Amino acid sequence: MRTRRTGPRTLLGAAALPLVLVAPAWALPDPPSAPAPVAAEPMTVCAPAGILRGPDGQRASVSLCLGSGTPMTAVSAPAVCHRDASPARPACLTSGTWTARRDGQVAATGTLPGSREYPGPGTYDIEADVRVRSDPAGVDLRGTVRATLTLTAPKAPPTHRVEVAGGPLRRGGATTLTYTVYRDSDRGDGSARFGLIGEEASGVELTTDDARCVNPLVGRHPSTERHLFALDCALTDLQPGRPATVEVRIALREACSTVVSKLGYWMPRGQALYTGAMVAGPTVECV
Repeated sequence: MRTRRTGPRTLLGAAALPLVLVAPAWALPDPPSAPAPVAAEPMTVCAPAGILRGPDGQRASVSLCLGSGTPMTAVSAPAVCHRDASPARPACLTSGTWTARRDGQVAATGTLPGSREYPGPGTYDIEADVRVRSDPAGVDLRGTVRATLTLTAPKAPPTHRVEVAGGPLRRGGATTLTYTVYRDSDRGDGSARFGLIGEEASGVELTTDDARCVNPLVGRHPSTERHLFALDCALTDLQPGRPATVEVRIALREACSTVVSKLGYWMPRGQALYTGAMVAGPTVECV
């Protein structure tokens, strides 16, 4: 009778297992890396928002539109104007204000047309108080329109940020603030403009010993007048892992003033012109 010899085959399989477990690192293939996220293609999302009607057969069909896939979201309210007495379709001019809500909370507000920093993906309930006029004249309507729009483009991670130590500001005294400006992205270069602005009517004065900073020069030549309520700093050596620090002295009189900060920078793309961006820094309050 023929027999099957299974013992040695089983032993070889058992012996092979430890070899796999203790194989040197250089013998193992690298794990697959996650694919880099693909930037969303810029697009405009629109939806019908309402029809405004007038007493003499005037009508305006209004839509609401949001931009997606860019650092800033453009908001507009295109409309089509009608008059019962005329078959012509005149041009429509729209203006007004808008509010965007996400999950019942206000996400952004502004004027029409206008733009705001891209708020990120999600479903937004947009409400707009609009005025629609025709050109040539004949339609002049006002009303409130609403639409729900869904944005899918991811929000790009910030490339720059500003932090501040010190404060709050106090009436009749001076406070030293230390601002730290970070560039967190390998994109772009080390140049940026850092600005601080107090409330002009308060008499606040901003000074620093940092040679990169000046109070803005105003007026026509040969004027030497400078705005002491503001400070403008030209930074040229920002690098990931190498932030810039600016120390500022804020002197207040009897009136209070907040001091806002902002950072302007550009992300070069060959010879393209419009590659600049802004980021809001912290606001220092007065008590």
